[in-house]
Amino acid sequence: MTRTQKQPDQGGERVENKQGRAAAGSVQSVDRAVSVLEILARHGEAGVTEIADELDVHKSTAFRLLGVLENRGLVAQEKERGKYYLGAGVLRLAGAAAVRLDISQEGVPVCRELADELGETSNIAVLDDDAAVNVMQARGTASVTAQNWLGRRTPLHATASGKVLLAHLPTTLREGLLARPLHRFTERTVTGAAMLRGELETVAEQGYAITQEELEIGLAAVAAPVRSHDGKVIASISVSGPVYRLTPDRLPDLAKRALAAGVELSRRMGYGC
Repeated sequence: MTRTQKQPDQGGERVENKQGRAAAGSVQSVDRAVSVLEILARHGEAGVTEIADELDVHKSTAFRLLGVLENRGLVAQEKERGKYYLGAGVLRLAGAAAVRLDISQEGVPVCRELADELGETSNIAVLDDDAAVNVMQARGTASVTAQNWLGRRTPLHATASGKVLLAHLPTTLREGLLARPLHRFTERTVTGAAMLRGELETVAEQGYAITQEELEIGLAAVAAPVRSHDGKVIASISVSGPVYRLTPDRLPDLAKRALAAGVELSRRMGYGC
């Protein structure tokens, strides 16, 4: 070996190997946890020994996996017989996925009709943690840009859709989100929690939200709520376009149309039926 050649950094290799093994172990644990859920879905219920046998792991490993899943509410145990079954947490996750799927499907004709009627872009958005994500979009005849909002996460405090969703959140959740830093996108973005709180009260009272150049310069939007069968606001439907078309004198009519679309989509989701 010449003087210019370096010996391998064996300490670094050991760290990398250790990290690699840890990552592989984590992936294996996730895979096994999912397998546990699939076993319970298939059999309805199963004991630790049955699950361990199907996974081909030691009973202690199966017990640890079940413990984690039970803490998350994804499995529950029948105390008398010791059998495990799928918990309410799975229903919660499935319900959330079903709502998003249903509203995407049911919203297609409503969203397209709104876009065709007004000539502007129409979107349906749902809450995704601390953002609004657009799950349906239709472009109107007046849309001159190819901007795609579908699948895009947008800030709650700077969009009409986001403000509708924020305004109808339970107080504790809403206040938790308002306690976070509110990013400024333009000079018109509301970044003060007190001012935003006042706006949200107005949104809840009048039934719709309006934003003008709060997310992007030149962009305006109007949004209305969409409710599920139990009256809970699960989404918002919006109309957006350039400020030179969505002028102040036109906004009341756009709000009226968005509200009507929200009512129709809510009806399709079972509200008022």
